[in-house]
Amino acid sequence: MENKGNFGQAASAPVTRERPTLKTIAFMTGLGVTTVSRALKDAPDIGAETKERVRMVARQLGYQPNRAGVRLRTGKTNVIALVLSIDEEIMGFSSQMVFGISEVLSGTPYHIVVTPHSHSKDPMLPVRYILDTGSADGVIISRIEPDDPRVRLLTERGMPFATHGRTDAGLTHPFHDFDNEAFAHQAVERLVKRGRRRIALLQPPSKLTYYAHIRIGFQTGLHDYGAEEVPLRVNTDAPLADIRDVVEVMMRSANAPDGIVCSAGSAAIAVNAGIEAAGKAVGRDLDMVSKQSIPILNWIRPEIITAQEDVRQAGREMAKAVIARIDGVEPELLQSISQPVWPESGR
Repeated sequence: MENKGNFGQAASAPVTRERPTLKTIAFMTGLGVTTVSRALKDAPDIGAETKERVRMVARQLGYQPNRAGVRLRTGKTNVIALVLSIDEEIMGFSSQMVFGISEVLSGTPYHIVVTPHSHSKDPMLPVRYILDTGSADGVIISRIEPDDPRVRLLTERGMPFATHGRTDAGLTHPFHDFDNEAFAHQAVERLVKRGRRRIALLQPPSKLTYYAHIRIGFQTGLHDYGAEEVPLRVNTDAPLADIRDVVEVMMRSANAPDGIVCSAGSAAIAVNAGIEAAGKAVGRDLDMVSKQSIPILNWIRPEIITAQEDVRQAGREMAKAVIARIDGVEPELLQSISQPVWPESGR
């Protein structure tokens, strides 16, 4: 009876699965621990068949390198930190960027760690934390300012990094950017081709570098195609409800525009809501052009003219740039700019 009782207790106890290690893989494959380790690191002196066998067993076991151990042995974390804004994320912008970065990192020893951050708080905080704790080998940041203090600090501390956007203060660093100047200029062209002459711009906040790019493209477009600007007293950082309310008031006024250019896809939803709240409709009373990273706007309102900003590609480019910078590639060789892609219906 005593034995049965002990057996019953053992059977009901929770089963804890130990984390698989190099020793586990070595036991399963009949290889030495050193051979397993070198196979996982793609060492050239290990045969392709052995590498594949080791990787297959590692995948089946769910093996992950112990980061603390890796850091002790190599001084590296194998982590790329993505500092990402969490404000008003409803259009898949952030997720597309994460997908793109992950696609590149999947074939490397690196892992992505997302550090959420609100643009209403000190943008230096997450960067200082990463630097002070040594918690990453490289960093990706967005919402870049012309003389961005984060870029200066990362450069001074020798941390490999890439930015989504450019600086404008003589700092040479890896970046990927979208050609917002070309987007705004082409947006005005499309509106004028539809007979629109009084155009409003929902622009980014003036502290960000791409504000200047948008403004230059927009104003050049107005000049080149003979249109005029209707001021819109709100920017893309405002809460969506505020954007909707401001647009409604503007559309009810005697000075209402007949065209609107939106520099953010999520904000375009609020702009459309404001237009409809004023009893007007896109495609009838006015036309609207907006960027988007995934084709949601055209599902909501097919009449909106859209340009595709490939944020997934941006993620891939920045991930490749950070890894290359870690490997010592010069920053001026790690800079790229993508162009807006317009569907045929938007031409």
